Amino acid sequence: MGFHSTRACVEALERTGQLVRIEQEIDPHLEAAEIQRRVYDAGGPAILFANVRGSRFPMVSNLFGSKARARFIFADALEAVSRLVELKVDPTNVLRRPFRYLGIPRTVLSMLPRSVRDGAVLAGTTRISALPQLKSWPDDGGPFITLPQVYTENPDSPGAMRSNLGMYRVQLGGNAYVRDQEIGLHYQIHRGIGVHHQAAAKRGEQLPVSIFVGGPPAMTLAAVMPLPEGLSELAFAGALARRRVRLAKVDGHVVHTDADFCITGTIDPSATKPEGPFGDHLGYYSLTHDFPVLTVNKVYHRADAIWPFTVVGRPPQEDTVFGDLIHELTGPVIPTVLPGVRAVNAVDASGVHPLLLAIGSERYVPYRERNEPQELLTQANAILGQGQMSLAKVLMLCAHEDDPELDIHDIQAFFAHIFSRVDLRRDLHFQTRTTMDTLDYSGHGLNQGSKLVIAAVGKPIRTLPKGVPSELRLPAGFDHARLCMPGVLAIRGPAYATGDDSDQGAIRKLCLALGPDHPINAFPLVIVVDDAEFAARTQNNFLWVAFTRVNPAVDIDGIGAFTQHKHWGCTGSLVLDARRKPHHAPPLLEDPKVSTRVDTLAQPGGPLHGMF
Repeated sequence: MGFHSTRACVEALERTGQLVRIEQEIDPHLEAAEIQRRVYDAGGPAILFANVRGSRFPMVSNLFGSKARARFIFADALEAVSRLVELKVDPTNVLRRPFRYLGIPRTVLSMLPRSVRDGAVLAGTTRISALPQLKSWPDDGGPFITLPQVYTENPDSPGAMRSNLGMYRVQLGGNAYVRDQEIGLHYQIHRGIGVHHQAAAKRGEQLPVSIFVGGPPAMTLAAVMPLPEGLSELAFAGALARRRVRLAKVDGHVVHTDADFCITGTIDPSATKPEGPFGDHLGYYSLTHDFPVLTVNKVYHRADAIWPFTVVGRPPQEDTVFGDLIHELTGPVIPTVLPGVRAVNAVDASGVHPLLLAIGSERYVPYRERNEPQELLTQANAILGQGQMSLAKVLMLCAHEDDPELDIHDIQAFFAHIFSRVDLRRDLHFQTRTTMDTLDYSGHGLNQGSKLVIAAVGKPIRTLPKGVPSELRLPAGFDHARLCMPGVLAIRGPAYATGDDSDQGAIRKLCLALGPDHPINAFPLVIVVDDAEFAARTQNNFLWVAFTRVNPAVDIDGIGAFTQHKHWGCTGSLVLDARRKPHHAPPLLEDPKVSTRVDTLAQPGGPLHGMF
């Protein structure tokens, strides 16, 4: 049986030694977030902050801080959902193994939301300013809810089974928000709430919104699941909790009665206010932009309410575990949604959306030796047309037939597979002036950028160097060549000064100076960075630097570059300009004073001693 409240989950984790309670007062302004980051990095337990400065409500973090703890929380429910997925992939499984699926009717019944008149969350009311005011990074625009479950219905076709439940960040104060009356609601491109917002705008109506915090952990996971449009997150949450989601209608708003907190309000579809900055999962701040503002109606809470939170920042963070669960649950469905595609990996260390890896199939003209991508290009277009995968900046795609044992989560092996086979004259496919992640500032505007598909098939055409050749010489201004992985070289370049992307740019000059006979061309991928030592130190550093800082159509060049019939390629190395640019958002850095305070709490005798 799944947990039906945050408190039930917290108590079970405490009984089993998976949660530590801190009684000393902790400040939600930067201090709680820094503790969470350190405990997560150390592989530590969930943390209950029993005494929160400025609020009477306790806070809990790191509930999902490890795959083992997430499995404990969801227990056998993950298996039940997996069996539903198996039947989605192949309904005839039930005929071959009927006893395996005996529990399916109960799971299906739990997917139907249940209408109720009352519930625990209606026990009390409070104000926005009385909630824990969590601020995670020094330059955040104010306090935020970091694990919200934002509920909306389409005014044109209302109903719980056609609703949207998404995790869209919520700013509780700061900027121009009227205290206790207004909060900011940030949602990114390609999110389901946008359809409801547009429908309300066309009707000239206010859009009712309910924000749930806490409750069954299944609701939190459901809010981040990339479910196909039309498939209810409430149905998924019910299946995962093995209990129907309880909903009440109060003052015209939908209330999840098992939640710890519920904020109800309305959005005027034509009204916006500045929201942000916010330290986000790419490892940079998303900056201040106009987003919808929610006029608050009521703030409900349980009598025993606990405020769950997480902290996002440069991966890996706690939300990495969500990504792992999503891969595990949705992976088997991918071939049914994207024919020919066997596996997809949104690479967490790159910030998720900047880099997507995929294994497809080459089944066209089987009587011919596979020597250039064909079906893979069809599959690439399908992937980039599918939900949040459409936000990928770089998609690398290979054929299952070339190495059936290739593990898509083994990043170094995947890169080696691609770059030992890719023909850089032929296998690079750009999309320009298209959409990209709202949180990514490497493009030419908000939600604006470009994409690159690298599709490689066939036998290896090169051996990847595993070291930096001693004879490697670089032009003035470029130095410190370091190996990131076989075939991938980082070099330090001059600091980026302007937005000049003409032939006189530093990277263009580099490519012209090196030429086709230079030994650097043994490396199919070269990244130019501000700090080559840092980029090459770990695989995660390389992935973060290389793919968060690149707008493919602008920041990619090559040695021996050419354009033929509007197709761009190069005869030598592919060169990525991964230097920091003036238009990029600033990276996330801790407040040194807060870091010192947390160091003190971790000293012998302190409440955090031995936890990191």
